[in-house]
Parts: sequence; C-alpha cells; structure tokens
Amino acid sequence: MLARVKKRFNKVHIEISNICNLQCSFCPAVVRDNKMMDLNMFRSIVEQVAPLTDLVCFHLMGDPLVHPQLAEMIGICDEYEANIFLVTNGVLLRPEKYALLLHKRFHQINFSLHSFFDNFPDKDPSNYLERIFAFTEQAMVERPELYLNFRLWNLNDPLGSQTPNTQMLQRICERFEFDVPTELDVRKRKSINLKARLYLHFDTEFTWPSLDLPELGTAGKCYGLSSHFGILVDGTVVPCCLDKEAAIPLGHVNDTPILDILGSRRAQDIVKGFKQKQLVEKLCQRCQYIERFA
Repeated sequence: MLARVKKRFNKVHIEISNICNLQCSFCPAVVRDNKMMDLNMFRSIVEQVAPLTDLVCFHLMGDPLVHPQLAEMIGICDEYEANIFLVTNGVLLRPEKYALLLHKRFHQINFSLHSFFDNFPDKDPSNYLERIFAFTEQAMVERPELYLNFRLWNLNDPLGSQTPNTQMLQRICERFEFDVPTELDVRKRKSINLKARLYLHFDTEFTWPSLDLPELGTAGKCYGLSSHFGILVDGTVVPCCLDKEAAIPLGHVNDTPILDILGSRRAQDIVKGFKQKQLVEKLCQRCQYIERFA
C-alpha cells in the first residue's frame, strides 16, 4: 500500500458565493458587492489547490447552498479528487438536494443550527430540523464515513439555558438518543460525539477582525498560511478565513498562479512573523480570534 502523501494545507477556503440567505447577528455583513464565483475560475482554483490541501472548504462568507451551479462545482472537485468541507445554515436544504450532498467527495458538513433562532426568534424550528435530521439519518446509512457537525453556538451560555436554543439541543438529543449534557466548558471541550460520525459542536462568539477596530497588540501567532488560506469570490487570495473584506490581499488568481502568490514577499513575511510570534499585518493586530492560540 502506498503511503499517504501529507498535503501542505489542511483546508483551502473557496468562497463560491458571498451571498447568504440569512443575516445573523454574530456574522458581520459583507461590504463587498454580491457575487457568485463562475465555473471557469472555480475550476482553475481547484486544479491548483487540489495537490496542496486535504480539503476545499465551500465557505468563507455566504452560504454555498445559494449557488445555482453547486452540482457542477462538486463534479469539478471530483475530477481533481479534491475532498469537500461544507458549512451551511441548512435553511435551504431540501430533500431534492440530499443526493447532491451525499456525493463521495464530501468529507464533512457543518450545519450552523444557532443561526435559526437568531433570524427567526418566534418561529417553530420543527420543519427546519426535520429536514436536517432526515438528511443526517440518510447519510448515516449511505455515507457512514461522512462527518456531520451540528453547530450550536450560544455566546456566553454554551448549553443554551437562557436562549431558545435549549429546545433545539433537547430535540437533537431526543432524536439521536443522547442524554442532554448538563455541563460543558467550551474552553476545554467544544465537541461531543452524539452517534457514529455525528457531533454536536459548541463555541462562543468572537468579534470579527476589522481595520476599524483598535489595535490589540503586535505579539501573537496564527495558523493562517500554514494550515489554511482563503480565496474570495472574486479570486483574491487572503491569508485566513476571517479576512472577509480582503484587508490583506496577497494576489489574484486571474493574474498570478496560486503557488506564486503563496511564495510572495508579503505572504512569507506573514508566515515568518507568526513563527516568531509577531503580528506584522494591521488586521492581525486587531484580531480577537488570535487570542485563542495564546
């Protein structure tokens, strides 16, 4: 048996659309123009990143289920043997899309369940949850190797006892025959295995970095450009998945090969700075998320 070749990156975030069907309070609005990535650009990107990464993640901003050519994009990933990580709020999930998301190229699908009550505080989530549960149960039969994550972020209250999400947690546990957890410290544990490869994921809200925010410091490290990087919908390469407005544009895929962009002086200075625990970019100096790596 041939040894598996280690890829350079764990994930490359490809923003196939910056359009979302919801507007969550914990997710900042996109300032850039609304856009869908075209298939030619997508193919060029996947062809270049497939040898570099374990996974292509259909997410940076926006929800990938809004893209009308999602099926074609999955087919392109299959051509280049690029496995897919998908993040969605799940509101647009319908039975006719189940087969599409059960394609062999999917490695993991995350459903951001906390987005429902954030947008529809007075609405019954039964239909929404039933579609996601039905898909999950079908996946367990047809794709038992597929990882599924129910994200239930609840700010400073990880178990949701003070929010409507508590009923969502209870419904999840009832459906998949799991005792409702009574205590969880998200600083020590963020994930619970519910059944097979289905997980419940907790976390707390963070402030997205912005050049408009005050500087937090110049010391710190990050995994941007070492474990992952992002490509925005217009083809701009950015060092991490939180650079939603291209405050650190490293290059454009239509102008420069991606390997050359990653080898540029600016990109290498960022990586060198992280290794020396120095934040060389202004956006990084204003990133609250970096504090998690301290």
